[in-house]
Amino acid sequence: MKNEDLKGIYSALLVSFDENGNLNEKGLREIIRHNINKMKVDGLYVGGSTGENFMLPTDIKKEILRVAKDEVKDQIKLIAQVGSVNIYEAIELAKYATDLGYDALSAVTPFYYKFSFEEIKDYYNTIINSVDNRLVIYSIPFLTGVDMSVEQFGELFENEKIIGVKFTAADFYLLERLRKAYPEHLIFAGFDEMMLPAIVLGVDGAIGSTFNVNGIRARQIFNLTKEGKIDEALEVQHVTNDLITAILGNGLYPTIKELLKLEGVDSGFCHKPMASANEKQKSVAKQIYSNYLA
Repeated sequence: MKNEDLKGIYSALLVSFDENGNLNEKGLREIIRHNINKMKVDGLYVGGSTGENFMLPTDIKKEILRVAKDEVKDQIKLIAQVGSVNIYEAIELAKYATDLGYDALSAVTPFYYKFSFEEIKDYYNTIINSVDNRLVIYSIPFLTGVDMSVEQFGELFENEKIIGVKFTAADFYLLERLRKAYPEHLIFAGFDEMMLPAIVLGVDGAIGSTFNVNGIRARQIFNLTKEGKIDEALEVQHVTNDLITAILGNGLYPTIKELLKLEGVDSGFCHKPMASANEKQKSVAKQIYSNYLA
């Protein structure tokens, strides 16, 4: 299987929970169908930050992976984020997702403790060497506190099963250096609001939380930029960033869930301690929907 098959636009999948933090399977399936049928994405990134993953017990993480694969079948690509500070959980999830038939794995850099690079390198090699699959590094320094250099990414890429990176950072100098140094590896843009410049620098795709509701514009930005129609792409990016600014000002995940509800999708509640939308946020979400998505 060639790595080129993973290129494209991926929604970082939101997950529907009930008020007690249990998985709302019906709602999750509706979110997935919305992404496939209306947002027309190339794939789903399952178990990431957008899926509220790091607040969940292992059994719910597994259930989300199972339901996503069952609903998608082979219609679009699936990447399973299995990273965890508990490496044994990460290995367990890696094996589970691989057995389900996920197209690739991803793993966030180990966080909270100040791990050395050698520890980080061992973490990635241990996870991916435990399965017959391929892995995309999930680099999100502003949440993990883990910054890596071009040379350190290169050391990780020495393992041929580590095929790329989800680059969720604003360091576009590093992005350019990575693209030049490792042209055969996949790079996914991780900041929706910075898609256009990331595409100019040569990323192979993008993975975004707002794609759950704004996937059509994400595709337009990607295609127009690749075609060299920068002015047209910039106009779409402007509208997208107006939408993102409004969403961020109202609470990222609660607002996207409310926007999905306005599309008729049972997106449920956020997982505590994350708060679900209050009445004011719901009212603002209706205005955002009217302004940008209706």
